[in-house]
Amino acid sequence: MRKPIALLAIGAAVGALLVQTSAPALAHGSMVWPGSRTYLCYQDGRAGSGGGDLQPTNPACVAAVAQGGKQPLWDWYGNLISNAAGRHREIVPDGDLCGPTTKYDAYNQPRADWPTTQVTANATVTLKYNAWAPHPGTWEQYVTKDGFDVTKPLKWSDLEPAPFDKITNPPLGNGEYSWQARLPNKSGRHIIYSLWQRSDSPEAFYSCSDVVFGGGVPDTQPPTAPGAPVASSVTGSSVRLDWPASSDNFGVTEYRVYRGDQVVATTTTNSVTVRGLSSNTDYTFRVVAADSAGNASPSSPGVTVRTGSGTGTGACTVTYTKPSTWNGGYTANVKIANGSSEAVRAWELVWDFPAGQRVSSYWSSSITVADGKATAKGASYNADIAAGGTAEFGFNAATTGAVTDPVSFTLNGVSCAIP
Repeated sequence: MRKPIALLAIGAAVGALLVQTSAPALAHGSMVWPGSRTYLCYQDGRAGSGGGDLQPTNPACVAAVAQGGKQPLWDWYGNLISNAAGRHREIVPDGDLCGPTTKYDAYNQPRADWPTTQVTANATVTLKYNAWAPHPGTWEQYVTKDGFDVTKPLKWSDLEPAPFDKITNPPLGNGEYSWQARLPNKSGRHIIYSLWQRSDSPEAFYSCSDVVFGGGVPDTQPPTAPGAPVASSVTGSSVRLDWPASSDNFGVTEYRVYRGDQVVATTTTNSVTVRGLSSNTDYTFRVVAADSAGNASPSSPGVTVRTGSGTGTGACTVTYTKPSTWNGGYTANVKIANGSSEAVRAWELVWDFPAGQRVSSYWSSSITVADGKATAKGASYNADIAAGGTAEFGFNAATTGAVTDPVSFTLNGVSCAIP
């Protein structure tokens, strides 16, 4: 009986290794300034819903939802081809540049009423690209040729032959890649076409940003003041702030959250979570909007928040199990229980991840490891945890040393209990 049992054990280990190596490594991201079609339609849907389900009001966005549903908006950062490997012009046909897969085909519609971003010809600007799952790679930005007609399908021949901007591994911070670029000398309506080819995978991302080039006239008009911030999801070390958006003649590119005279967070949307706060402490926050020319708006009204106790006992509970281990690796399942009376928005779970271990694949989340810490973020369908609710995810890891279970977890900066 010993021989069959041994064979079964070997088979289980090999099966676990096959699972470990066959799962794809996923990245996600899209241009947020100037905003891509999926990103701006997602924001349009948020504004039209009043904070609930996505309800776009822009005619082109409404038409895209009618053709392809709302899932591409919830997944606005996932416009990708997994096996592109730099073969963009070979595998993406004319007419499909803005949405090269069936899921995003609705964003290829040749229309003149897509949401636009006002830009200034020859201006040096900060391009911003969401980093839902960061990975190394090269970004290229092309612009359409003079005389381009947005009401006709976009073809490769409509783009200038060389990118006006190209960068490898741009700076990453606050969940965004951002870098300086000089815009081309154009006027009127155009499309900025962005390609991100990962260097650690054949996966590539695509986006169309509809822009209107001004004639180089300096922009001296600041945005309007943001509305009064509203605080929610208050913990012992963090608070979520939401506020009514500002408006601008060319478009708001950034919001700065101040505590006193200090900027404590920046974002391209009208929502942010401020972290690193002390427990049982009163804080007053205000928000200022800025445009691409650097004009700053008047300040919003302030909001005062008192943080929680920060003890973490009972607020969240993390159950960590390893259903499978083998020589050189293991599978871990993680369950987060939200024991508070409020939903946890855009959850992030952090724990120690020793040297000698490497996450090889994951599911129902995205996981990054840096400086000895692992950070898991929810997927699009489980990014929030309802009051009294749970979220579950898992991962495979390779290891060269002994495997020890984590002894502490923090959820959005709050310590969690471990049963």
